Amino acid sequence: MEERIERLENLVTLQDRTIEKLNDAIFEQQQQIRDLEQLMKRLAGKLREIDDNLDQGGGPEAPPPHYGG
Repeated sequence: MEERIERLENLVTLQDRTIEKLNDAIFEQQQQIRDLEQLMKRLAGKLREIDDNLDQGGGPEAPPPHYGG
C-alpha cells in the first residue's frame, strides 16, 4: 500500500512540473503574440502612410542623376 501511495505522489509531482512548464511556455508565447501584434500594427500604419502618399501623387521618386538612366 505504501508503495502505491509513493508512486501516486511521484506521479502528482511529475504532473505538477509538467503543468508548470506548460504555463511557462504559454506565458512566453503570449508575450511573443503581443510583440508580433504591436509589430503588425506598426507595419500596417507604415503601409497606410505609403498608400496615402501614393494616392496623393507622391509616387516613386525619380532616380538620382548619377543612376545612369
